Order: sequence, then structure tokens, then C-alpha cells
Amino acid sequence: MIDKEEMRRRVVKALKETYDPEVPVSVYDLGLIYGIDIKDDGSVKIRMTFTTPACPLIWSIGYSIENVVKSAVPEAKEVKVEIVWDPPWTPKMVTKEGRERLKEIYGYDVVEEWIKSYS
Repeated sequence: MIDKEEMRRRVVKALKETYDPEVPVSVYDLGLIYGIDIKDDGSVKIRMTFTTPACPLIWSIGYSIENVVKSAVPEAKEVKVEIVWDPPWTPKMVTKEGRERLKEIYGYDVVEEWIKSYS
């Protein structure tokens, strides 16, 4: 029997080490990961989005995520990334760690500024 919680922990760790080349924050901490489903047979399905549907690297990043997770979780029977657009991504989805990293990079809370401007 597989240990789904242990697999999930390693999937999250792999996602925290995977970056959108345009933003120096992991796809996980940017809030791009909407779900991680691990089936009883060990297959992994990751639902994710992007900051914009116009991102030119959507398929490249999705493919990269599949490979990174396969390497981090070799017992995964299958790893599949599903790109979804609902709900649309907003900066409110950035994790606490992601916000801290963005503050280090830009010198201010990008998310807080977005909330002030658009909420």
C-alpha cells in the first residue's frame, strides 16, 4: 500500500523547487497549484494554472513539472499536469512564503499593493 501523505509531501517539495522562468518564486508559492490528487494506484494528478493564459511557457512548465515530480517520486505510476483557468489566478493566491520572497526581491509587498489597487 502506498503512503499518500508521504507522496504528497514529496510532490509539494518538488513543486517548491520548480520555477516559472520569469518569476523567481516557485510555482507552489506563487499559488499556481490548485490541487494534488494521488490515487490508490500511485498515479499523481496536479491541477494548476498560470498568472495569464498568454504565458508562452505553459506547456514547457507543465512538462517540466511532470518530470520533476517523476524524479522526486519515482514510485508514482503516472504524473499528469492538468492546466485549468477557473478560478482565475490572482496575487491573493500567493503563499506566505511566496509573499516574503517577493518582498525580498522587490522591496515591498506586491500582493498587498495589488489588493489595495484592485479590491
